Amino acid sequence: MTEQAAKPPIRVKMKVGEIEFEIECQEDQLQAAVDRILSTVTERLKSSQLLVERSAAAPRAETCKGVIQKLWEEGWFSTPKGLSEVHTELARRGFHYDRTAVAHALIDLVKDNILTREGKPRRYQYAQKRPPP
Repeated sequence: MTEQAAKPPIRVKMKVGEIEFEIECQEDQLQAAVDRILSTVTERLKSSQLLVERSAAAPRAETCKGVIQKLWEEGWFSTPKGLSEVHTELARRGFHYDRTAVAHALIDLVKDNILTREGKPRRYQYAQKRPPP
């Protein structure tokens, strides 16, 4: 039996605006599935009249990794930041992601050579590896 077959699937429920959906997949497929759904939902919301008819702000469908990447583009990571600082900044901007989601997104950005990680486990500091364009 393969390692992937031994793992139970992950089930995620999300709601963006008036649209609610559920995803069930393996852990390694989750990021791609969420990205595809969020981009489709965002396009549908843009093309529909729902956004025009509402006076409130449009619902934002953004991934945790995407929001952190925007922080990098703004130069926010020019000085090293810890996980709690990143989590607090996201919440301050209205993005309330779970700390583990933030930690996974930071690791993904380290793997993508956007951020660098220094320090010891549970005390890592993340900083820009290269300046934003």
